[in-house]
Amino acid sequence: MIKLAIGMGLWWGGHMFKRLAPSLRRDMSTALGNMPSKGIFGVVLLISTWLMVSGYRQAGITPIYSPLPGMGHLNNLLMLVAIFVFGIGHAGGPLSAKIRHPMLWGTVIWAFAHLLVNGDLASIVLFGGLGLWALAEMRLINQHEGPWERPMPGDAIRDMKLAMASLFIFVVIAGIHLLTGHNPFLGTYP
Repeated sequence: MIKLAIGMGLWWGGHMFKRLAPSLRRDMSTALGNMPSKGIFGVVLLISTWLMVSGYRQAGITPIYSPLPGMGHLNNLLMLVAIFVFGIGHAGGPLSAKIRHPMLWGTVIWAFAHLLVNGDLASIVLFGGLGLWALAEMRLINQHEGPWERPMPGDAIRDMKLAMASLFIFVVIAGIHLLTGHNPFLGTYP
């Protein structure tokens, strides 16, 4: 669990450093150059991801709450929505002008979906921590950048292509879950 907590702390710090210590971040960019300083944060985030994944896999199961029967189906629906929302900004369709921070909102939906079916302490730390991070990150960005200047919406076909890509990505993610011994289609989990 310590590994998971350290990974979570590095994730929060690595992402929020720019907003919480902007002058220090500028000083780093000036001293090292923009790309090398970004590279340092990239390495920190890779390490944090490794620590979170390996820490989560190694954590014992300490039950906190029991998921309700059938929540696996709602989880799957929300996962499809999360993948779609996550990609809205890159798709550039009409929805890109309606949702600020789509990647972060996708992360919040992803985290919530996983908390519906995982009631153990490690899951609460991982999924809850990432969901709270995304909400905190949105708040910091909004404070730093001020009012949102909506982008020009693109063609609806872009959002339709995103929907198809989201379905494909969902199938790949479900396949990875199946390969690692976690069947996402059970509906109810023990």
